[in-house]
Amino acid sequence: MNITENLIEMALYEDIFQMDITTESLIDPDLEGNAVIIAKESLLLAGIDIAEKVFHRLDKNIIINKKKSDGKWCEKNTEIAAISGKIDKLLMAERTAVNFLQHLSGIATLVSKYVKVLSNSKTKIVDTRKTTPGLRYLEKYAVRIGGANNHRMGLYDGVLIKDNHIAACGGIFEAVSKIKKSVHHLMKIEIEVENINQVRQALDADADVIMLDNMNIEQIKEAVKIINKRAVVEVSGGINIDHIPLIANCGVDIISIGALTHSARAVDISMKIL
Repeated sequence: MNITENLIEMALYEDIFQMDITTESLIDPDLEGNAVIIAKESLLLAGIDIAEKVFHRLDKNIIINKKKSDGKWCEKNTEIAAISGKIDKLLMAERTAVNFLQHLSGIATLVSKYVKVLSNSKTKIVDTRKTTPGLRYLEKYAVRIGGANNHRMGLYDGVLIKDNHIAACGGIFEAVSKIKKSVHHLMKIEIEVENINQVRQALDADADVIMLDNMNIEQIKEAVKIINKRAVVEVSGGINIDHIPLIANCGVDIISIGALTHSARAVDISMKIL
């Protein structure tokens, strides 16, 4: 069973547990019918295949005609999918399927707005590890649907030396030197810095990527000038959509934004039995 299937299994167990009291009390298990999933507001769709898996987890015979695919823009009142099958199973799966759709489409929709602001820039927008526990795989998928890029998936697939690592190791040079003895030659070393003095230290330590954390525009400009393309420049911390054009114009390579996942609003999607 893969990550997605595990998440669906857990979500359905959380919602149904041993039974759906309301549906099983009201609906004949042999009753069949149709339903539609509708976008109640304008949104960028993400998660329709996940929703389909939710329905099929309860009944593989449910037929789902997807009218829109992930990455497609849906205006208000757009029909996303038409569904037919046993009514009781449609009702049992409804909330879980729609929850996935609302959450993932909310992330994709928000991300698309950030990406649009930088449509004429070479600066890349990436996400962070500030994700909902257990949902990172899907949330980072939604970020890609929105048009942005993923930062590292977790602690296991990239080096990022942060302030607490630096403090524990006794300094930037010590931290970078030590980790270079542990990782292979193809692994890039990224380090988080908080001031211009640390930028110089990171360069002296031969870091591959330097993350400028919570710096203002003047500091970012100075840092970019000092680095002078000797390392990839990433900016992070307290960034909102109004700031990113100013930051990109400083000549940075990457802007990482936690809000893409931790602050995305769930969009309005509903399922209606016909």
